[in-house]
Amino acid sequence: MTQQNDETPPGAAPGQSAAPRRRLIFILAPAAFAVLAAVLAWQLLTGSPDKIPSALIDKSIPEFDLPPIPGWDKGLSSADIREGGVSIVNVFASWCGPCRIEHPLLMDIAAEDILPVWGLNYKDQPADAARWLGELGDPYTQIGSDLSGRVGIDWGVYGVPETFVIDAGGRIVYKHIGVLTRIDWDEKIMPLINDLKN
Repeated sequence: MTQQNDETPPGAAPGQSAAPRRRLIFILAPAAFAVLAAVLAWQLLTGSPDKIPSALIDKSIPEFDLPPIPGWDKGLSSADIREGGVSIVNVFASWCGPCRIEHPLLMDIAAEDILPVWGLNYKDQPADAARWLGELGDPYTQIGSDLSGRVGIDWGVYGVPETFVIDAGGRIVYKHIGVLTRIDWDEKIMPLINDLKN
């Protein structure tokens, strides 16, 4: 009677080693992970991140009071936003590449002077934010420095940039995740703002 080797997996022929099975597992596990990562990346790249729901839609803005960045007189608070009527809140940071892409559009919106554009400087060194705005221009009515990111968490920020539309009653009515483009502004946000103002 032939004895089975301790290394022989159950059901394997006597003398067959478990090493090939182990090698197969070491190959298949990373391959499966890579496929899963590729599928998730594809969904993120081809999906619509601005469609991610926000639990704060139709709710009042969170209460907060943030200091200014260096060289700016005023910070930003929930009271400022409520007193400003229909407005947008833009979450930005100097370390955010996509924020640089949308910045010229924010400058155009500010130049049109149709509504307040509030800035929430998220997890950014205040001196870096001041330098960044000095280089690119300041489109914001007022800016709050959210160095810890606590206020951003209260707003449900996933990342930067994000832009919120606020109604005259201080409620969040729309959230845009990612770079704000001219098409987003003209086709989604500006019509919403016009409706809120009428």
